[in-house]
Amino acid sequence: MRIGIGYDVHRLVPERKLILGGVEIPHSMGLLGHSDADVLTHALMDALLGAVGKGDIGRWFPDQDPRYAGIDSLLLLEQVMKIVKGEGYRIGNVDGVVIAQRPKLGGYFPRMRENLARVMECDPTQINLKATTEERLGFTGREEGIAAEVVCLLESA
Repeated sequence: MRIGIGYDVHRLVPERKLILGGVEIPHSMGLLGHSDADVLTHALMDALLGAVGKGDIGRWFPDQDPRYAGIDSLLLLEQVMKIVKGEGYRIGNVDGVVIAQRPKLGGYFPRMRENLARVMECDPTQINLKATTEERLGFTGREEGIAAEVVCLLESA
């Protein structure tokens, strides 16, 4: 078994879509980034890459590379899963938390789990997602950005 942890953060800005776990969430602001800025999927990819000792998403998908401009992060997750499988592992379980003052996310988690499970070729029950606020403290509490932290357990395939 291998364990990995991932963390990511993106700034909230107007005139961008808010994408989390591959789901577009209605909100007045979206996340700024080179790709679709899906902070949850980015943290997940870093956890997976960390578990197999393959660095982070910046190494594999540099933000200076025009091929990744605006790309759907689920497509990047597909590439990360090829790396994970190539190392001889499969998903044991994933546990993630999105840190955001707003919007409320609980109703979107089932679709996020389905999206992530489809790409990772696992059962949605192997993925746990939750959200928390920081009681209006820090950059997430001031609604300047959204962060996510993910832990994954990989098992030998």
